[in-house]
Amino acid sequence: MPYAEINGTQMFYESHGDGPAVVFAHGRGGNHLSWWQQVAAFQGNYRCITFDHRGWGLTAGTGGQPEPATFVADLEALLDHLEIGRAVLVAQSMGGVTCLGFALAHPERVAGLVLGDTTGGIGEESVISLLTDVHPPEDPLRRALSDGFIAGQPELTFLFGSIGRINPAMPVSVVSGLFRNPAGPKAADLARLDVPTLFVVGEEDLIFPVRVIEAAHRLIPGSRFEVVPGAAHSTHFEQAGVFNGLLAGFLAEVGMSAVAVAADN
Repeated sequence: MPYAEINGTQMFYESHGDGPAVVFAHGRGGNHLSWWQQVAAFQGNYRCITFDHRGWGLTAGTGGQPEPATFVADLEALLDHLEIGRAVLVAQSMGGVTCLGFALAHPERVAGLVLGDTTGGIGEESVISLLTDVHPPEDPLRRALSDGFIAGQPELTFLFGSIGRINPAMPVSVVSGLFRNPAGPKAADLARLDVPTLFVVGEEDLIFPVRVIEAAHRLIPGSRFEVVPGAAHSTHFEQAGVFNGLLAGFLAEVGMSAVAVAADN
């Protein structure tokens, strides 16, 4: 199994395919397996990298609260280990803290940034204040998936839950603070971000409702904003065909030459 010695921990990762690098960063409820529908669709034309954040999946934790700076340093070290100079970063939820932080710290290494169902931990009051009255369900499946998906896709719902159970127990509060942190990226930082950016959010997201992601999008000049019907907090999983179509179009826009992936995969 592929592990890399990364900043004092053994980080698990997988690399599939050849071509321009696309790196996928999972959220709190997922791990490297969460991206199976993207890896299967894109590995024919791209080098798809998935990994487990420290403390998630098959990567050992070091105790304590997850720190944005640590996540960013871990991603930098992983890309160095894999000899990847530049990549498109694709994030979901918590992974957005990693990827937006990395893009701000190392914009020359980011060909494009896709923020799925995440603010990326933006620290502006205009975004944080919108989370004050957001109270998603306690049940992990209903937090992450739409009611329609749960009712209509019982097999995939079971798979989603099974992937999450690979992770060590991780209280919601451990991660939720990352998105209510006034020390997160500010408008001035984001205004200088010269990286093509695409925000994608599920129309039924109960953790980051559409209005929250739209507020984040407004802070990054030139960013795009897409709302996906029939999805909640896991657009990449619930509506993989739509998500993959958006990602394929974005890859083409940022100059990643490859055969387009059909939106109805």
